[in-house]
Amino acid sequence: MSATSSGAAPGTQSARATIVSLQGVSRTYLLGSVEVPALVDVSLDVADGEFVAIVGPSGSGKTTMMNILGCLDRPTSGRYLFDSVPVAGLNDDQLALVRSRSIGFVFQNYSLLPRTTALDNVAAPLLYQGVPAPERRRRAQAALERVGLADRIHHQPSELSGGQQQRVGIARAIVTEPRMVLADEPTGNLDSHSGAEVMALLRELNAAGRTVVLITHEEAVADAADRKISLHDGRVAA
Repeated sequence: MSATSSGAAPGTQSARATIVSLQGVSRTYLLGSVEVPALVDVSLDVADGEFVAIVGPSGSGKTTMMNILGCLDRPTSGRYLFDSVPVAGLNDDQLALVRSRSIGFVFQNYSLLPRTTALDNVAAPLLYQGVPAPERRRRAQAALERVGLADRIHHQPSELSGGQQQRVGIARAIVTEPRMVLADEPTGNLDSHSGAEVMALLRELNAAGRTVVLITHEEAVADAADRKISLHDGRVAA
């Protein structure tokens, strides 16, 4: 695998099970009659419990990588295994189940429901899983307490700062106890102080055993991860 590494002890990854495995993955889009490669022959593994940053400039293939890792898109060629299961063999309902139970998403623009309390925003993924209302509220409140927002559970997004909204987004991502948190430019709309708080929270989640995959164009943000994988023109840089 071609990747740049930072901070991980030798042999650490190999000692743990692999949760994400891309094997010669390419993704090509058709724009009219023109084929545009977004990812080209990408191979990489992420170990269970790792904190990995995928970093690269605009147009490097980061968004396509995120969509494939999050089971939102499928490769044109190659194989993607999530927790040892070939994703290509899953139907749409099975993919939706993986997304709702095994992957927690954190978005740059927070993607919170407006005019809806922080508690109900965080509880929403549990509603789709059929969790009873009292249990939804209990777990959502616990997740908000975990991200330091115990005193904001009844506030709507418009009543929260950007950093607080992103922490609500993180609470929503972890309320289902997913195997992996996939964070797409989570500090992109934040000032440096709020961004540092969000990154510290992702580090805490990782220290507690959660796999975190961070998508970012900022090298300084990527430095918080244990390992960096650099993308350029759809390829993993040597």
